[in-house]
Amino acid sequence: MTSIRNTAVAVLLAAGLGLAVTPAAQADSPAGTSAGTPAPVAAADLAQARGAVQDQAVLDRLGHFFARKGVPPTQQLTIGAAEEARAASEAAPRLAGDTVPVYTLDADFVAGAPGAPVAKAEYTASKAVSADGQVASVWTVQQGGSWRVVNIASGGDETDYAARAAAGGGGTAFREPQLNAWYVLRDGRVLPLDDEARRSVGEAGVSLAAYQRLVHQRYGDKLPGSAYDRAGKGGGYQPDATGPEAAVAGGGSGLPAVTAAGALGVTALVGAGIALRRRAGARRG
Repeated sequence: MTSIRNTAVAVLLAAGLGLAVTPAAQADSPAGTSAGTPAPVAAADLAQARGAVQDQAVLDRLGHFFARKGVPPTQQLTIGAAEEARAASEAAPRLAGDTVPVYTLDADFVAGAPGAPVAKAEYTASKAVSADGQVASVWTVQQGGSWRVVNIASGGDETDYAARAAAGGGGTAFREPQLNAWYVLRDGRVLPLDDEARRSVGEAGVSLAAYQRLVHQRYGDKLPGSAYDRAGKGGGYQPDATGPEAAVAGGGSGLPAVTAAGALGVTALVGAGIALRRRAGARRG
C-alpha cells in the first residue's frame, strides 16, 4: 500500500549546505559485534531524546500538526485559527512505543572502507498518536550537547520497521533512502523489510558482502566529492532501466528523489525550530 508522508521539518537531504548534523551519539561497539553492525545508541541518549519530544512546546506543535492533518502553515486551511486551536487541543498527542535510533546507509560502507558499518544512526524517532488515531514520527538530533526536535513526519515508518525487525528475530533495521528501502541486518545477512527492499535484494536477502557490492555498484561513483557530486547531479538516484534494478525503475513505484550525497550521511539541518514541509515517500510492506 502506498502512502504519502507529510513532513514538518527543517531537514533537507542535500550536501554542502554548511550545517552538518551531529550524528546520534553512539556507544562503543560491544565485544563480539558482527562485522558491519552499526554501533548502538546509548540508552541514556535515547532517554534524553525522548525527553526533548515530551517538552510541552513540542506536544503543542504536534497538536497543531494533527489539527492541520500535516498541511504546512504556508498553506491555508479551510478552518479558521480558532478552530485549528480547538482541534489542536482535542488532538491530545501522546507518545507510543520506544524512541529508536534511525540508521541510514553509510557512505564509508558504500565506498568499501574496511570495517565500516552498513549504516549509521543519523537521528532518533519517537512515535506520536492523536486522539483520533493519526500517527506521526518525531525526529531528534544531538546538537551542542543536547537533544533537539528537528522534524515531524506523518506515519511511523521509523519506529514501525525497527519493531518489525525486533519481532522477526532481532538485528538492526536501516534504510537505503535512494530506493526508500528498509532492511534488517541479522546474522551477517541483509534481509528485506518492505517491498522496495525485496525488489532490491530478493525475499531471502543477501550476504553483507553481496549487499556491499550491490550498493557500491549503485552509488560508488556518486559519493560526496565524486565527479557526479561536483557536477551538481546529486538530485536523486534512479536505477538503471537496463541493469539489475530495472524492475524497480519500470514498476511505477514512485521512488522519491533523494540527494545522493545527502542520503549517504550528509544530511543537513537548516532553520530554527520546526517548519512544515511535505516529503513524499512510497511505503509498501
